[in-house]
Amino acid sequence: MSSGGGEHAGTDFATLRGRDYPSIRQFTVFLENRVGQLLEVVRRFEGSNVRIVALTISDSTECAVVRFLLSDPEAGREVLERAGLAIVESDLIGVELPDSPQPMLQVCTALLQAEVNITQVYPLLARPRGRAAVALMVDNIEIAMDTLNAKGFTMVNEDDLKESH
Repeated sequence: MSSGGGEHAGTDFATLRGRDYPSIRQFTVFLENRVGQLLEVVRRFEGSNVRIVALTISDSTECAVVRFLLSDPEAGREVLERAGLAIVESDLIGVELPDSPQPMLQVCTALLQAEVNITQVYPLLARPRGRAAVALMVDNIEIAMDTLNAKGFTMVNEDDLKESH
């Protein structure tokens, strides 16, 4: 399966993560819902080469669920673990948005046709190859990636996040 071309097109992703698709790792952190908690976590990355490339927050009265995509997931995991935070890792896919008036309509339509459900979506702050992109959590990552590749979408992988500025 292609990662969307470029210098990583020949990368064997099965040897990188034990899977045969180029997913992006999401880190979910549970924080007490009080002022300053997010800042404390974000500050942990100060002085490191790890950048937050996507972030979403869902909060309730007691806690906040913060989801991060990081430019260097291995180093980022270490930062979060050193902070003593309980983290959950999940696999998402990244996809560049086509240059069209309604790019999310095209992504959603392609995945609906393949009967793939999207459970989370949020924009990437980084712009791999200078293009807008989103991270998607789906109920079947392999079918989603096969479908989007077949429809001509360009996938974003973890190496793209390391290289984008």
